[in-house]
Amino acid sequence: MHDAELAAREHDNFIAAIGQIAALRPGGIVRHEGGVALLASGVEIRLFNQVLVEDASAAPGDVAEAVATMRAGSFRYLVHLRDGADDRFVPLMAELGLVEPDPDDAMPGMALEPITDGAPTPPELDVRHVDEAAGFDDHIRTAALGFGFDEGLVRSFLDPRLLDEPGVRYYVGYVDGEPVATGVGIATGRTIGVYNIATVESARRRGYGAAMTVRAALDGRAAGCDVAVLQASAMGLPVYERLGYRMVVRYRAFADPESVPAPPAHSA
Repeated sequence: MHDAELAAREHDNFIAAIGQIAALRPGGIVRHEGGVALLASGVEIRLFNQVLVEDASAAPGDVAEAVATMRAGSFRYLVHLRDGADDRFVPLMAELGLVEPDPDDAMPGMALEPITDGAPTPPELDVRHVDEAAGFDDHIRTAALGFGFDEGLVRSFLDPRLLDEPGVRYYVGYVDGEPVATGVGIATGRTIGVYNIATVESARRRGYGAAMTVRAALDGRAAGCDVAVLQASAMGLPVYERLGYRMVVRYRAFADPESVPAPPAHSA
């Protein structure tokens, strides 16, 4: 499969994943107009308030209108532009007063095709599919610890109703009965997106994050998906590369100057 098709499938899955969060939030906005996706959850984490170009029909005015909506709602947001595909909008960012928080911190969009068996799960790690409230609570608490976020903040955007979304599977990894790692699989068509890979600090460097990534991708394969995609943080990048994922698109992030501090981790 050509990189352009893999990049398109990664992008569509990414938009769907953020859109699920925003759709369930009070006051959230999910809008697909003029070739632009406006996804606003209202969460303080910028990754969950985004403007993304969806297709070639998008014009500068459509992007500018989406930015104006974000500003009117006082959302802490990002405009993510893909290298190559969205280059025509880079000059517009300066016109709108947007800046890159860190030009060297571009986010890789990665793909695995075909979906391979990957690394074996460490024998002590018990990876469970979450299908009830107690497991979802473990996922929230463990993800908060793994990402270094306030638990209340994570609860504000991980709604239990996400468990009922088609094609969505949440996971928790346990060692000796204690939750230590998380993962999420989100299927769109024949693409499985891997998200929320987090490991508590005391359990890192034992292959648990890789195991959660592999489990989500393999469950997607079993459900008929032939490509796995994800967005990588600096911490997660070498793990995903060892599993065979490769970068098929690179996202540049633009933000209002008052929200310049470096964005939070993406997926590791």
